[in-house]
Amino acid sequence: MRYVIYGAGAIGGVIGARLHLTGHDVALIARGAHLEALRQDGLTFVSAEGTETLPIPATGSPAELDLTNEDIVILAMKSQDTVAALDALFASAPPSITVVSAQNGVVNERMALRRFPNVYGQLVILPGTHLEPGTVISSASPVYGVLDLGRYPRGTDECAAGIASDLTEAGFSAVACEDIMPWKYAKLLRNLANSTQAILGLEERAEGLMARAHEEALACFEAAGIELVGDDEFRERFEVLNRIFSGSPAARAGNSSWQSLTRGSTTIEAAYLNGEIALLGRLHGVPTPVNALLQEVGAEVAASGRGPGAYTLADLEARLD
Repeated sequence: MRYVIYGAGAIGGVIGARLHLTGHDVALIARGAHLEALRQDGLTFVSAEGTETLPIPATGSPAELDLTNEDIVILAMKSQDTVAALDALFASAPPSITVVSAQNGVVNERMALRRFPNVYGQLVILPGTHLEPGTVISSASPVYGVLDLGRYPRGTDECAAGIASDLTEAGFSAVACEDIMPWKYAKLLRNLANSTQAILGLEERAEGLMARAHEEALACFEAAGIELVGDDEFRERFEVLNRIFSGSPAARAGNSSWQSLTRGSTTIEAAYLNGEIALLGRLHGVPTPVNALLQEVGAEVAASGRGPGAYTLADLEARLD
């Protein structure tokens, strides 16, 4: 059995590195300068335990791999890249291949299920960083992240249990979950703040604005009849992690959207995070001005190429008035 990590950035790179280090067969799919560095020098994996260079095979497309039903494909790209990635996978993989969505948001599993019958959702709480080609950083120790998973839309099976076992062996906390999507909706609630770091940078806080964004989301979930895991249960699951914020090469930088813009990307996931709330609001008659604004301005900042911190909190609040 081989784990194919489709999108070997902060999340996929850390997962792939740990699986490789515990003896599993791993292949990485990446692009651009990151792929070139992986092919030339291997994956540089930085953690609390030190820095290692790992000779993990890397390709630019699933078509370059001889995919079989024995492979497990872990999707770890940003949501805006999922459709193109799945189309490439659909053209080169057997129909019954196992596909795991280790992604933020709640729509990737549905995209995958249009193409493949064996789809699993995965809760990802993994403080990772990818800013330089060929390098990923894990900022949690001794548990590297929480990676619970279950079949989509619900259920569990031996495959989910086997993947969870392999991930646990690799240093993650992972269990097979009967109903994974309420956990992913709870994570979505927390990921609504991703766009604020991309827009405002790391120095400016936006607690009041985010409280309003959360209120909008909860109203939308209630109107849509969507279940999500409660705060206490989510925090309890989260407590297995010991995060590293400073004083170490493994210290965490900003969130994934901040990292994308810092690397020079011109897109972020706001359409699938804040935009998911805006969509639910439009479907169910719930006003979502804060989330709609964060989606809009997040896209503006990304497309402009100005990087994180292009706007101030006062700028955002003025556009809400």
